Amino acid sequence: MNNTITTSKIQCLDLKGQHRQIKQEVFDLFEYVYDNNAFSGGPFVEKFEKEFSAFCNTSFAVAVNNGTSALHLALLTLGIGPNDEVLVPANTFIATAWAVSYTGARPVFVDCTADTWQIDASLLESKITSHTKAIIGVHLYGQPFDVDAVKTICTRHNLFLLEDAAQAHGALYKNESVGAFGEMACFSFYPGKNLGACGEGGGITTNNENHYSHLLSLRNHGSKFRYYHDELGFNMRMGGMEAASLIVKLKYLDDWNCKRRQIAKRYQSEIKNPRIRLQYQPDWSSSVYHLFVITTPDRDQLINYLNNNNIFPGLHYPVPCHLQKAYQHLNYQHGDCPNAEYLSQHCLSLPIYAELQENDVDHVIQILNNY
Repeated sequence: MNNTITTSKIQCLDLKGQHRQIKQEVFDLFEYVYDNNAFSGGPFVEKFEKEFSAFCNTSFAVAVNNGTSALHLALLTLGIGPNDEVLVPANTFIATAWAVSYTGARPVFVDCTADTWQIDASLLESKITSHTKAIIGVHLYGQPFDVDAVKTICTRHNLFLLEDAAQAHGALYKNESVGAFGEMACFSFYPGKNLGACGEGGGITTNNENHYSHLLSLRNHGSKFRYYHDELGFNMRMGGMEAASLIVKLKYLDDWNCKRRQIAKRYQSEIKNPRIRLQYQPDWSSSVYHLFVITTPDRDQLINYLNNNNIFPGLHYPVPCHLQKAYQHLNYQHGDCPNAEYLSQHCLSLPIYAELQENDVDHVIQILNNY
């Protein structure tokens, strides 16, 4: 390890290096979008959809305005609505639960495991009622959840499986790309994601042609033919500029993910401090490390220590979904999801992105081991 002390600030995520690398390619394509007035939907969105579906090894992809909309439209496509229940992890970004609520259905929160921090499949059947219609599994932090375990329960109880892959572009479960295991998979292209737009964006992948057709209608005011509206629809199209940036970035995604994995491997093999616990990585999982999350007994003390050494970690997420004020009416209590609650109070996210320099990784490891 290089013992050089870093004086520059090491952020949890810094996109400037990525955007410098591809700036001219992106701007050249922006000019094509501009010259063709293809700002809402159009040929660049269609091109990205084809390329992203091929990347995920699915038959179809539908691009929308953000990842939350992707989840919302996918649930509507499955017919989820009032009086229905959908099982979701307590340990996830709130958008997973929002999408259920937007349909009028009720999110039922399920704890995560103590080691992978993914949805605990062993708890699912105890949460299923006559109102349960679907389970959303989240490939959280870029690491796939145990798809087979969850899918077996879905099959047994005739439930839909929906993948929330917002953080997992390119992740592998048993050597197959996430995005094709459930009825649909939903992705976010928020700028900070492994595949992030220059702007907002989201997408849904599926192998079901009926779902694909329905999604195209829902995102475009419930219309298959202009000015003819077959159902209540939404204005959730992706913009041409966002699609253009994603077309460029998709070409680099495998390489960027590879570099994230290399950094993660160093963290996993070289962080030796017993006060720091890492996320367990099952053999069947190949994460893309959207986040590299650790836990420690005294998070605030560690954050202050890191900040004093020019390292600025992230925090994902300080309040689990079931204890959010917005869901007080569901009457969840402290202790209902103990693993998610522990994680929320003790986790932090280390710097990780493809452009992170080796000496910065050295510094993070050295400082953590000295803690």
